[in-house]
Amino acid sequence: MSLRTPLARAHGLGSAQEGVGHWWHQRLTAIALVPLILWLGFSVALMGTADYYTVVGWLEHPVNAGLMILTLAVAFWHGALGLQVVIEDYVTTHWKKVTLLLLVQFAAVVLALTGILSVLLILFGV
Repeated sequence: MSLRTPLARAHGLGSAQEGVGHWWHQRLTAIALVPLILWLGFSVALMGTADYYTVVGWLEHPVNAGLMILTLAVAFWHGALGLQVVIEDYVTTHWKKVTLLLLVQFAAVVLALTGILSVLLILFGV
């Protein structure tokens, strides 16, 4: 006979205590994306029918380049976090889950770095 309560017996069992950090990162990136996407949407809308050189000139401005780099980094991070949750919830085979998680992380990093490098190349006129 044990004098421990059901809560005491269950303490330490269950979650790996990793979900809260992931949840917070997803919420913080979502909050950060709101003003960044609004900025990008208004900027693109104001350019309207601008030609290629006008858009490149706009992106050569350091503030616009910095905000674009921040938008790319946060958007790909947020997307990878969201896809991770979907994969963890709906893919049951362990090797498929691990493979998909690695592919998503790899794709997010490669695409984010490609976008950031493109912005930097435009910014520095290379």
